[in-house]
Amino acid sequence: MAFFKKYNGTTNARLVRMERIIWALIYAGLLSIVLGYFMGKQEGQDASMFYNLGGVAVAVGVVMVLIRSRLREE
Repeated sequence: MAFFKKYNGTTNARLVRMERIIWALIYAGLLSIVLGYFMGKQEGQDASMFYNLGGVAVAVGVVMVLIRSRLREE
């Protein structure tokens, strides 16, 4: 009895590449937001740049997740 179903992924190289880019964008964006938070006390302008770029990266990653959910393997 398996609670979680195993996800074997896809064999389509284009979709695999897209999935890797999605998670790289999301995690890198979140990391830059956290770095901006800790830099905010010393370097105000640099921190806002990290916030903005991180937020954009996370937003692009989320939009790509929605696009990937609509794609089908052929």
